[in-house]
Amino acid sequence: MNISHASLAEWGLSHLKLRQAMIILDVGCGGGANINHFAQIATGGRVFGIDYSPISVKVSKEVNKKWIEEGIVEIRESSVSNLPFEDNTFDIVSGFEAYYFWPDLINDLKEIYRVLKINGELLLINEGYKCENKEIRKVVENWAKLGNFKLHSPKEYREFLTEAGFFEIDIYEQKEKGWITVIALKQKI
Repeated sequence: MNISHASLAEWGLSHLKLRQAMIILDVGCGGGANINHFAQIATGGRVFGIDYSPISVKVSKEVNKKWIEEGIVEIRESSVSNLPFEDNTFDIVSGFEAYYFWPDLINDLKEIYRVLKINGELLLINEGYKCENKEIRKVVENWAKLGNFKLHSPKEYREFLTEAGFFEIDIYEQKEKGWITVIALKQKI
């Protein structure tokens, strides 16, 4: 996954302004590549990763061994449904190809909302969505059927994020590839 999703992650992250002193959480950290990317930038902050898979946690820890030893990264086995963090902790919470598998989308988004700071941003980057490109959409719909998960249109993203309390929702599409990035704010002061 680290290699196959690298260009998707790079494109999605290009829409976000990362700073050195940020505190970041990657939900569904998988192989740990995105944590590694965040850690290279947030050297004055902290980067946390969670995944419900013990194997993913192990791999992610191996990939980020240097950053863990330096005290910048911490990776835990946990679920998005019950995040082991205090309210108002994170500047950014990311989910790369992860939200498809969250057990209760609205409540899980509300849990993310809880741990975001005021002005905190939720970043969702996905390779598949209900896009206008019919060829890609057909492939992605078959992929979703095999994986037993639901795809959403940009309008549906806006609706479920609004229902969970987010606002100022920016949606970016890479229509030729069927990619989508969504950035939503917790609250603005």
